[in-house]
Amino acid sequence: MNDPRPFGTFAPLGLTRWVIDRTRGLPGGWVGRRIAMMLRRVVMRSLKDRPLDLETFGVRMRLVPHKNVCERRILFTPQLFDLEEIKHIAALDRQGFTFVDVGSNVGWYSLLVARKVDASSRILAVEPQPEIFDRLIHNIRLNPFGTVKAVACAIADKTGELTLFLDPLNKGEASLKIVNSSQTDAIRVPAVTLLDLVRQEGFAHLDAVKLDVEGAEDLILDPFFRDAPASLHPALLIIPDVPDRWQVDVPQLLKEKGYRKILQTRMNLVFERA
Repeated sequence: MNDPRPFGTFAPLGLTRWVIDRTRGLPGGWVGRRIAMMLRRVVMRSLKDRPLDLETFGVRMRLVPHKNVCERRILFTPQLFDLEEIKHIAALDRQGFTFVDVGSNVGWYSLLVARKVDASSRILAVEPQPEIFDRLIHNIRLNPFGTVKAVACAIADKTGELTLFLDPLNKGEASLKIVNSSQTDAIRVPAVTLLDLVRQEGFAHLDAVKLDVEGAEDLILDPFFRDAPASLHPALLIIPDVPDRWQVDVPQLLKEKGYRKILQTRMNLVFERA
């Protein structure tokens, strides 16, 4: 469980603070990433599972980078972590803006978007892992936005209780498909379809959806586009670029539904509905 002490209790000090300041100032590209990785290793050995409190781009977060790649990226190199994708989402800002963040982890996408959009917005941060969900809730409460709702479930091709596979070496990696660690753990979690979730929340439209479910994106999108009315097709869709993990050609599916690819980053694909 999260430590209840107030934000700032675990502010980074000394060498840790110095390394964070240096890595956050590095440019993108191979050289910058390699330098960041080397500096990061210097402090990760001593941090172990201790939390750290930082404000990043106007968002407060309590991070535990031990065994969570997502939290390490936020802590050391947030300037290299999906900012183009988040910029595209926030550009859709309007009265009644809606965003569903599937595989929210500790809330990076949800909170950065919440900081930028109208107070009437509705953002769902969906995360199935109990330990990570607890950290997500804590990070939401650290910020005054009031537009983010956390949902503790998996998104799948059917509603019910399903097996979620976890990588014990990276707590941010969980999937309804077996993850790539030989030491995979498994837990049972509640699951709903994306369409069921959207209907349960009473959404009449979707401005943006981000899916990051470790290769199970096809399991979610195929039935969604089969069953959802066109009025619920998101204006913007962000998915990881992992075609080798899909059994369905997701880019082709999106093209058939009237989407075009507008951005390809090192890790993700961004599609816009015509």
